[in-house]
Amino acid sequence: MAASTSPLLLLALLLLPALMAAASLPALPLSTASRWIVGADGRRVKLACANWASHLEPAAAEGLARRGVSDIAARVAAMGFNCVRLTWPTYLATNATLASLPLRWSLERLGMLESVAGVRVNNPALLDLPLVDVFREVVSSLASKGIMVILDNQMTTPGWCCSRTDGNGFFGDVYFDPDEWLKGLSAMATMFNNTKYVVGMSLRNELRGPKQNVSLWYRYMQMGAEAVHAANPNVLVILSGLDFDNTLSFLFKEKVNLSFSGKLVYEQHWYGFSDGGNWETQNQNDACGMVVDFIWAKGLFLLQQGWPLFFSEFGFDMSGTHIGDNRYLTCFLSVAAEMDLDWSIWALQGSYYIREGTLAYDESYGLLSWDWCTARNPSFIKRINSLQSPFQGPGLPNSQEPYNIIFHPQSGLCVLARSSKLLELGPCDESNAWNYTSAYELVVKSTGQCVQAKSVGKNAKLGTDCSKPSSKWHLISNSKMHVSSELTKNGTRVCLDASPDGAIRTNQCKCLSVDPACDPESQWFKVILSSRDIPGGDSILQLPSLGPWPPTSLSS
Repeated sequence: MAASTSPLLLLALLLLPALMAAASLPALPLSTASRWIVGADGRRVKLACANWASHLEPAAAEGLARRGVSDIAARVAAMGFNCVRLTWPTYLATNATLASLPLRWSLERLGMLESVAGVRVNNPALLDLPLVDVFREVVSSLASKGIMVILDNQMTTPGWCCSRTDGNGFFGDVYFDPDEWLKGLSAMATMFNNTKYVVGMSLRNELRGPKQNVSLWYRYMQMGAEAVHAANPNVLVILSGLDFDNTLSFLFKEKVNLSFSGKLVYEQHWYGFSDGGNWETQNQNDACGMVVDFIWAKGLFLLQQGWPLFFSEFGFDMSGTHIGDNRYLTCFLSVAAEMDLDWSIWALQGSYYIREGTLAYDESYGLLSWDWCTARNPSFIKRINSLQSPFQGPGLPNSQEPYNIIFHPQSGLCVLARSSKLLELGPCDESNAWNYTSAYELVVKSTGQCVQAKSVGKNAKLGTDCSKPSSKWHLISNSKMHVSSELTKNGTRVCLDASPDGAIRTNQCKCLSVDPACDPESQWFKVILSSRDIPGGDSILQLPSLGPWPPTSLSS
């Protein structure tokens, strides 16, 4: 019997990856419902993406000389990402000479013989394919691993993006002819009209430069959206803003006017070097509070107005040695958790064929190492894990009766009540259902016990008497992330503090203001809403509203 069933077993093993990918894929195509992106079944689909560059001089996806394309796609899935924002230059769709150029020739014309040899070893089937077919194969490989794809029109001419004076910045620039751009969008949308894994198209990356203006933005972005939707009505149509996609503020009063609905998504970028924050010279609470207000005014308000907003680029120096980037990242993650953002990190690639004239350029923001073999920063992959699946949105188990969780952005973990005497950090999927009441109590809804502060340096505990000052927890500092209470005996103000071993203790609040060198992150927590299933299937308490965004100081 074993011999007769072995071919079936072998077939099952061969099909298993495809079956698992199909099982994990949401119901497609995607659409929108108020601020949410949803599947065809109406259930929230959270975009947790990585940017994969395919728009530089070779006009091919980076890394094909380093690893097999299927292996790269598998690594994306293994790191927990469900989509890739795959970039492309307009000429790939409009210039027949470029589109038909074999990958080998594209690399050879740039003098990259070593890359040719690498592709021959790692992706021999792609070496002599036309560039446009190489692009198709990359999409196909991602789809085979259950990875959704968003096609991002990065530039017109292949090359590094972006500069204010590169001629690719805004409609009417020397390399940005609106008619050719519309033609390219239509061609690319048509090319993938029957590819369900291609779920969205970003119309143009980082509009910029001296010619940018709001009136032309409305004119051409609306035309681009209509062109894409006419060619491929299944995809989300994603619109970027002005000033390197740092601002969508002009949309506060006037939205775009389109002939279709249920497909429009806006996108915004957020980097520490362009968000207005003085991350290295300013107190971290003050910097984070100021920057969040800035980002809200530039585009985050769209979520409050009921429009989907995709943070299609954020990123940081993965070496962990850049102080400003590290501080910015923790602030970003706190907002990503609180607002349950859709996002895409820059970048997947660990290195480039060529970037700004340098061969084999090392991407310090890359998820993968220079040789594409390992994760550059494995701790970040663990940290981002809890933000790769939705906390909120339609179709989640408790979407009608959400509860609170207490998120710790420094670790990416949540506060768990293991017992009345032990609160500690753990996976957010294992979090208790908390209730942050209008009386400022943090209550475990299944027991009715509340968090209490006993003394400085001691573990926070649970108790039943929630009337004492030591059971009232206010969100203080300009970051609104210090969770603070007063000790009953002497009125000393303490804050929740995550110790290196993960235990939650109460220590004197630190770094509240002024000092730019002090690190407050162990004391940063976000009390956020969640509609996820609760371990053990506990019922949910009705929660009070947490108020408008951006959050304001709590008052009695």
